[in-house]
Amino acid sequence: MGWRTVGDNWGNSGVFWEELIKTYESERWRGIRLIQYTAQGSKVRTKFLASLLATVFIVGALSARASTEALAQANDALQAGQTDTALALLQSQPSSAEVHNLRCRVFFALEQWDEAGSECQQAVNIEEHNSDFHMWLGRALGEKADHAWFGSAFSLAKRARMEFEEAVRLNSQNAAALADLGEFYYEAPAVVGGGAEKADEVAVQLDRVDQERAHELRGRIAESRKDYATAERELKQAIAVSKHPAFRWMTLASFYSRRERWNDMSIALKTGRKAAQSDPPSAGALFNGASMLSRFKIDLSSAAQMFRDYLASSSKNEDAPAFVAYTRLALVELSLGDLAAAQRERTAALGLAHNYRPALDLKF
Repeated sequence: MGWRTVGDNWGNSGVFWEELIKTYESERWRGIRLIQYTAQGSKVRTKFLASLLATVFIVGALSARASTEALAQANDALQAGQTDTALALLQSQPSSAEVHNLRCRVFFALEQWDEAGSECQQAVNIEEHNSDFHMWLGRALGEKADHAWFGSAFSLAKRARMEFEEAVRLNSQNAAALADLGEFYYEAPAVVGGGAEKADEVAVQLDRVDQERAHELRGRIAESRKDYATAERELKQAIAVSKHPAFRWMTLASFYSRRERWNDMSIALKTGRKAAQSDPPSAGALFNGASMLSRFKIDLSSAAQMFRDYLASSSKNEDAPAFVAYTRLALVELSLGDLAAAQRERTAALGLAHNYRPALDLKF
């Protein structure tokens, strides 16, 4: 996936330039009218000031447009897994909530939880009423909690819960934030504010916003209660209502793997793979399926091909970073005995994210 330089698209932006010129003429004329009844010397000075003010306006507008273009390019790079490029683009931008949130998401993809948490906190500090920014801060804090020592994990988990709750409070229609909050509730112990009953309430809210996510949440809640029949039924309902069912087939396959129902897992995974191949936006499901196979060391040849198919797709995204796919593919190639291919995939991963620790730690 490529990205544009700042000026590449300006030649096609006729409307932008027409409006900018109109604004320039309007500002210039406004300044000239102010001096119609003054002495000639004052006219000259005021005309100069009017032109100067209009010029400042244009420079500001161009600067804002350049910043918007840079942020769009950084986001494109992030979706393509090009974290080095994304960070370089963001480095040149002035501090803003959007810049800090994008940097947070880059560090999140790199699994650098401290840096992600710091950047997300700065985004929230600048723009405290943005639901998505609170959601991302909650995610970063949640990952920090999962990787922290026991003494700090509880306080981090409580902070994560508070951020998810704030994200939902600010926007009750934010389906991703609702799903994150529901996941926190059914996974976390009561001492940090968790509880399956709270997750049940979130599922009711999700019913009105995103039925697919609501069914998946109910499935996971049922699994946490060891009600496996209900869990399976809800996960299948999520498939039935999904516009991109490949992802939900992989979720069902993951459920079967936890129940050690290997044949059912294989069937669900193959069905999800077929669904993803016929639905380009679902390419990320190939990453999920390949990761599952490689984790259990099952059918590694299929896992390698699914990673390759994902990396060749035009639908890569930050939820399945390309450099992670290359790193996992390198491990699969190594297990298959192809050292040269494994080295090649590791090099590709580090070419996108030079400091991605799992790739750096991969030795041959």
